[in-house]
Amino acid sequence: MLPSLVLFSFFVWVPLLSNISLSLYTTKGFEKIQFSGLENYLAVFKDDLFVGALLNTCEYAFWSVIIGFLAPVIMAIILNEIVHFKGFFRVCAYLPNMVPGIAAAILWTFLFDPSAGSMVNSIIVALGKEPSLLIDDSDLSIILIIIAMTWKGAGATMLIYLASLQSIDSTYYEAARLDGANFMQRLRYVTIPHLLPNISTLFVLQIISVFQVFYEPMVMLDGGTDASISLMLLSYNYAFKDSKSGYSAATGVILAAIIIAFTLLYNFVQKKLSPQSE
Repeated sequence: MLPSLVLFSFFVWVPLLSNISLSLYTTKGFEKIQFSGLENYLAVFKDDLFVGALLNTCEYAFWSVIIGFLAPVIMAIILNEIVHFKGFFRVCAYLPNMVPGIAAAILWTFLFDPSAGSMVNSIIVALGKEPSLLIDDSDLSIILIIIAMTWKGAGATMLIYLASLQSIDSTYYEAARLDGANFMQRLRYVTIPHLLPNISTLFVLQIISVFQVFYEPMVMLDGGTDASISLMLLSYNYAFKDSKSGYSAATGVILAAIIIAFTLLYNFVQKKLSPQSE
Protein backbone atom coordinates (compact mmCIF):
# COMPACT_ATOMS: atom_id res chain seq x y z
CA MET A 1 0.00 0.00 0.00
CA LEU A 2 2.73 2.47 1.02
CA PRO A 3 4.83 2.03 -2.17
CA SER A 4 1.69 2.65 -4.25
CA LEU A 5 0.92 5.85 -2.35
CA VAL A 6 4.52 7.04 -2.74
CA LEU A 7 4.50 6.39 -6.49
CA PHE A 8 1.05 7.98 -6.88
CA SER A 9 2.18 11.07 -4.98
CA PHE A 10 5.41 11.32 -6.95
CA PHE A 11 3.83 10.99 -10.39
CA VAL A 12 0.51 12.78 -9.73
CA TRP A 13 0.42 15.09 -6.72
CA VAL A 14 3.96 16.49 -6.94
CA PRO A 15 3.59 17.53 -10.64
CA LEU A 16 0.09 18.85 -9.95
CA LEU A 17 1.17 21.03 -7.04
CA SER A 18 4.27 22.18 -8.97
CA ASN A 19 2.04 23.17 -11.88
CA ILE A 20 -0.31 25.14 -9.63
CA SER A 21 2.68 26.90 -8.10
CA LEU A 22 4.13 27.71 -11.53
CA SER A 23 0.82 29.20 -12.66
CA LEU A 24 1.10 31.86 -9.93
CA TYR A 25 4.45 33.23 -11.07
CA THR A 26 5.83 35.34 -13.90
CA THR A 27 8.21 33.00 -15.70
CA LYS A 28 11.21 32.99 -17.96
CA GLY A 29 11.18 29.66 -19.71
CA PHE A 30 10.33 27.28 -16.87
CA GLU A 31 12.04 29.43 -14.24
CA LYS A 32 9.95 31.33 -11.70
CA ILE A 33 10.83 35.03 -11.72
CA GLN A 34 8.27 36.83 -9.59
CA PHE A 35 5.04 35.97 -7.80
CA SER A 36 2.14 37.38 -9.83
CA GLY A 37 -0.92 35.84 -8.23
CA LEU A 38 -3.76 35.36 -10.69
CA GLU A 39 -2.30 37.48 -13.49
CA ASN A 40 -1.57 34.45 -15.68
CA TYR A 41 -5.17 33.28 -15.32
CA LEU A 42 -6.55 36.73 -16.20
CA ALA A 43 -4.24 36.96 -19.21
CA VAL A 44 -5.27 33.51 -20.41
CA PHE A 45 -8.99 34.29 -20.11
CA LYS A 46 -8.46 37.47 -22.17
CA ASP A 47 -6.72 35.50 -24.92
CA ASP A 48 -9.08 34.84 -27.84
CA LEU A 49 -7.10 31.70 -28.64
CA PHE A 50 -7.94 30.28 -25.20
CA VAL A 51 -11.65 30.97 -25.67
CA GLY A 52 -11.53 29.26 -29.08
CA ALA A 53 -9.63 26.28 -27.65
CA LEU A 54 -12.18 25.93 -24.84
CA LEU A 55 -15.08 25.92 -27.33
CA ASN A 56 -13.21 23.44 -29.53
CA THR A 57 -12.63 21.14 -26.56
CA CYS A 58 -16.35 21.25 -25.74
CA GLU A 59 -17.06 20.40 -29.38
CA TYR A 60 -14.66 17.47 -29.16
CA ALA A 61 -16.60 16.24 -26.13
CA PHE A 62 -19.96 16.71 -27.88
CA TRP A 63 -19.00 14.75 -30.99
CA SER A 64 -17.29 12.14 -28.86
CA VAL A 65 -20.60 11.47 -27.13
CA ILE A 66 -22.51 11.40 -30.44
CA ILE A 67 -20.00 9.22 -32.31
CA GLY A 68 -17.41 7.70 -30.01
CA PHE A 69 -19.60 6.86 -27.03
CA LEU A 70 -22.31 4.97 -28.92
CA ALA A 71 -20.00 3.03 -31.26
CA PRO A 72 -18.60 0.58 -28.63
CA VAL A 73 -22.09 -0.14 -27.27
CA ILE A 74 -23.41 -0.94 -30.76
CA MET A 75 -20.33 -3.03 -31.56
CA ALA A 76 -20.71 -5.04 -28.33
CA ILE A 77 -24.41 -5.72 -28.95
CA ILE A 78 -23.71 -6.85 -32.54
CA LEU A 79 -20.82 -9.10 -31.49
CA ASN A 80 -22.93 -10.58 -28.70
CA GLU A 81 -25.55 -11.60 -31.26
CA ILE A 82 -23.07 -13.17 -33.69
CA VAL A 83 -23.12 -16.97 -33.61
CA HIS A 84 -20.18 -17.95 -35.83
CA PHE A 85 -16.54 -16.69 -35.86
CA LYS A 86 -16.99 -14.73 -32.63
CA GLY A 87 -13.29 -14.84 -31.82
CA PHE A 88 -12.31 -13.57 -35.27
CA PHE A 89 -14.66 -10.58 -35.11
CA ARG A 90 -13.55 -9.71 -31.56
CA VAL A 91 -9.91 -9.67 -32.65
CA CYS A 92 -10.79 -7.49 -35.66
CA ALA A 93 -12.69 -5.06 -33.41
CA TYR A 94 -9.86 -4.85 -30.87
CA LEU A 95 -6.95 -4.75 -33.33
CA PRO A 96 -6.99 -0.94 -33.90
CA ASN A 97 -6.46 -0.48 -30.17
CA MET A 98 -3.04 -2.12 -30.54
CA VAL A 99 -1.91 0.47 -33.10
CA PRO A 100 0.26 3.22 -31.51
CA GLY A 101 -1.66 6.48 -31.22
CA ILE A 102 0.71 8.53 -33.38
CA ALA A 103 0.69 5.84 -36.08
CA ALA A 104 -3.11 5.78 -36.07
CA ALA A 105 -3.24 9.58 -36.39
CA ILE A 106 -0.81 9.49 -39.33
CA LEU A 107 -2.85 6.72 -40.97
CA TRP A 108 -6.07 8.72 -40.78
CA THR A 109 -4.25 11.82 -41.98
CA PHE A 110 -3.42 9.95 -45.19
CA LEU A 111 -7.08 8.95 -45.53
CA PHE A 112 -8.41 12.47 -44.93
CA ASP A 113 -5.63 14.44 -46.63
CA PRO A 114 -7.14 17.41 -48.53
CA SER A 115 -5.12 16.64 -51.66
CA ALA A 116 -6.90 14.93 -54.54
CA GLY A 117 -4.61 11.91 -54.14
CA SER A 118 -5.83 10.90 -50.66
CA MET A 119 -7.82 7.68 -50.36
CA VAL A 120 -11.15 9.33 -49.57
CA ASN A 121 -10.74 12.02 -52.21
CA SER A 122 -9.69 9.38 -54.77
CA ILE A 123 -13.03 7.67 -54.17
CA ILE A 124 -14.86 11.00 -54.44
CA VAL A 125 -13.10 11.81 -57.73
CA ALA A 126 -13.85 8.30 -59.02
CA LEU A 127 -17.53 9.01 -58.39
CA GLY A 128 -17.24 12.05 -60.66
CA LYS A 129 -17.34 14.69 -57.94
CA GLU A 130 -14.95 17.45 -56.91
CA PRO A 131 -12.50 16.48 -54.12
CA SER A 132 -13.36 17.75 -50.64
CA LEU A 133 -11.13 19.73 -48.32
CA LEU A 134 -11.68 17.06 -45.67
CA ILE A 135 -9.29 17.44 -42.71
CA ASP A 136 -8.41 21.08 -43.51
CA ASP A 137 -12.09 22.06 -43.54
CA SER A 138 -12.78 23.89 -40.27
CA ASP A 139 -16.34 22.52 -40.20
CA LEU A 140 -15.19 18.91 -40.54
CA SER A 141 -11.81 18.73 -38.84
CA ILE A 142 -13.04 18.03 -35.29
CA ILE A 143 -15.57 15.44 -36.49
CA LEU A 144 -12.92 13.65 -38.57
CA ILE A 145 -10.50 13.64 -35.63
CA ILE A 146 -13.21 12.12 -33.43
CA ILE A 147 -13.81 9.42 -36.07
CA ALA A 148 -10.10 8.59 -36.00
CA MET A 149 -10.10 8.51 -32.18
CA THR A 150 -13.17 6.27 -32.15
CA TRP A 151 -11.57 3.81 -34.58
CA LYS A 152 -8.48 3.71 -32.36
CA GLY A 153 -10.14 3.30 -28.97
CA ALA A 154 -13.60 1.77 -29.43
CA GLY A 155 -12.33 -1.84 -29.37
CA ALA A 156 -11.13 -1.79 -25.76
CA THR A 157 -14.35 -0.18 -24.51
CA MET A 158 -16.36 -2.64 -26.59
CA LEU A 159 -14.75 -5.57 -24.74
CA ILE A 160 -15.90 -4.14 -21.40
CA TYR A 161 -19.47 -3.90 -22.66
CA LEU A 162 -19.24 -7.35 -24.22
CA ALA A 163 -18.08 -8.88 -20.93
CA SER A 164 -21.03 -7.22 -19.20
CA LEU A 165 -23.44 -8.55 -21.83
CA GLN A 166 -22.15 -12.08 -21.47
CA SER A 167 -22.64 -11.94 -17.71
CA ILE A 168 -26.41 -11.44 -18.16
CA ASP A 169 -28.34 -14.53 -17.10
CA SER A 170 -29.84 -16.13 -20.22
CA THR A 171 -33.09 -16.78 -18.34
CA TYR A 172 -33.93 -13.06 -18.68
CA TYR A 173 -33.81 -13.36 -22.47
CA GLU A 174 -35.72 -16.64 -22.44
CA ALA A 175 -38.46 -15.11 -20.30
CA ALA A 176 -38.61 -12.10 -22.62
CA ARG A 177 -38.93 -14.35 -25.68
CA LEU A 178 -41.71 -16.34 -24.01
CA ASP A 179 -43.53 -13.06 -23.41
CA GLY A 180 -43.23 -12.29 -27.13
CA ALA A 181 -40.55 -9.60 -26.87
CA ASN A 182 -38.75 -8.86 -30.13
CA PHE A 183 -35.08 -7.87 -30.43
CA MET A 184 -35.66 -4.16 -29.80
CA GLN A 185 -37.80 -4.89 -26.74
CA ARG A 186 -35.20 -7.28 -25.33
CA LEU A 187 -32.59 -4.61 -25.98
CA ARG A 188 -34.63 -1.97 -24.15
CA TYR A 189 -35.82 -3.98 -21.16
CA VAL A 190 -33.00 -6.50 -20.63
CA THR A 191 -29.75 -5.47 -22.33
CA ILE A 192 -29.59 -1.72 -21.70
CA PRO A 193 -30.55 -1.91 -17.96
CA HIS A 194 -27.71 -4.38 -17.38
CA LEU A 195 -25.27 -2.14 -19.24
CA LEU A 196 -26.20 1.06 -17.41
CA PRO A 197 -23.58 0.79 -14.61
CA ASN A 198 -20.78 0.39 -17.18
CA ILE A 199 -22.28 3.05 -19.44
CA SER A 200 -22.38 5.51 -16.54
CA THR A 201 -18.75 4.92 -15.54
CA LEU A 202 -17.35 4.86 -19.07
CA PHE A 203 -19.26 8.02 -19.98
CA VAL A 204 -17.38 10.01 -17.34
CA LEU A 205 -14.05 8.42 -18.29
CA GLN A 206 -14.61 9.22 -21.96
CA ILE A 207 -15.42 12.87 -21.31
CA ILE A 208 -12.31 13.18 -19.13
CA SER A 209 -10.21 11.54 -21.84
CA VAL A 210 -11.59 13.67 -24.68
CA PHE A 211 -11.07 16.88 -22.72
CA GLN A 212 -7.38 15.95 -22.78
CA VAL A 213 -7.19 15.43 -26.56
CA PHE A 214 -3.70 16.43 -27.62
CA TYR A 215 -1.66 14.57 -30.19
CA GLU A 216 -4.48 13.90 -32.67
CA PRO A 217 -4.95 17.53 -33.81
CA MET A 218 -1.20 18.10 -33.50
CA VAL A 219 -0.37 15.22 -35.87
CA MET A 220 -3.37 15.29 -38.19
CA LEU A 221 -3.32 19.07 -38.69
CA ASP A 222 0.43 19.70 -38.37
CA GLY A 223 0.26 21.45 -35.03
CA GLY A 224 -3.45 22.22 -35.11
CA THR A 225 -5.44 25.16 -36.43
CA ASP A 226 -7.56 27.75 -34.66
CA ALA A 227 -10.60 25.65 -35.56
CA SER A 228 -9.24 22.41 -34.08
CA ILE A 229 -6.82 23.36 -31.30
CA SER A 230 -7.68 21.89 -27.89
CA LEU A 231 -6.88 23.17 -24.41
CA MET A 232 -4.13 20.56 -23.98
CA LEU A 233 -2.54 21.50 -27.29
CA LEU A 234 -2.83 25.20 -26.44
CA SER A 235 -1.09 24.53 -23.13
CA TYR A 236 1.71 22.79 -25.02
CA ASN A 237 2.01 25.71 -27.45
CA TYR A 238 2.16 28.22 -24.62
CA ALA A 239 5.03 26.33 -22.97
CA PHE A 240 7.15 25.16 -25.91
CA LYS A 241 6.34 27.57 -28.74
CA ASP A 242 5.59 30.85 -26.98
CA SER A 243 7.86 30.27 -23.94
CA LYS A 244 4.99 31.21 -21.61
CA SER A 245 5.14 28.39 -19.10
CA GLY A 246 3.06 30.41 -16.63
CA TYR A 247 0.23 30.62 -19.17
CA SER A 248 0.65 26.92 -19.90
CA ALA A 249 0.41 26.02 -16.22
CA ALA A 250 -2.66 28.23 -15.76
CA THR A 251 -4.34 26.57 -18.75
CA GLY A 252 -3.61 23.16 -17.26
CA VAL A 253 -5.10 24.14 -13.91
CA ILE A 254 -8.22 25.53 -15.61
CA LEU A 255 -8.60 22.30 -17.59
CA ALA A 256 -8.25 20.22 -14.42
CA ALA A 257 -10.85 22.40 -12.67
CA ILE A 258 -13.30 21.93 -15.58
CA ILE A 259 -12.87 18.14 -15.49
CA ILE A 260 -13.29 18.00 -11.70
CA ALA A 261 -16.38 20.24 -11.85
CA PHE A 262 -17.94 18.10 -14.59
CA THR A 263 -17.27 14.89 -12.64
CA LEU A 264 -18.74 16.28 -9.42
CA LEU A 265 -21.80 17.62 -11.27
CA TYR A 266 -22.34 14.31 -13.06
CA ASN A 267 -22.06 12.34 -9.81
CA PHE A 268 -24.47 14.73 -8.10
CA VAL A 269 -27.07 14.43 -10.88
CA GLN A 270 -26.67 10.65 -11.03
CA LYS A 271 -27.13 10.37 -7.27
CA LYS A 272 -30.30 12.49 -7.44
CA LEU A 273 -31.72 10.38 -10.26
CA SER A 274 -30.82 6.99 -8.77
CA PRO A 275 -33.68 4.98 -7.19
CA GLN A 276 -31.83 4.79 -3.84
CA SER A 277 -32.11 8.59 -3.41
CA GLU A 278 -35.91 8.48 -3.54
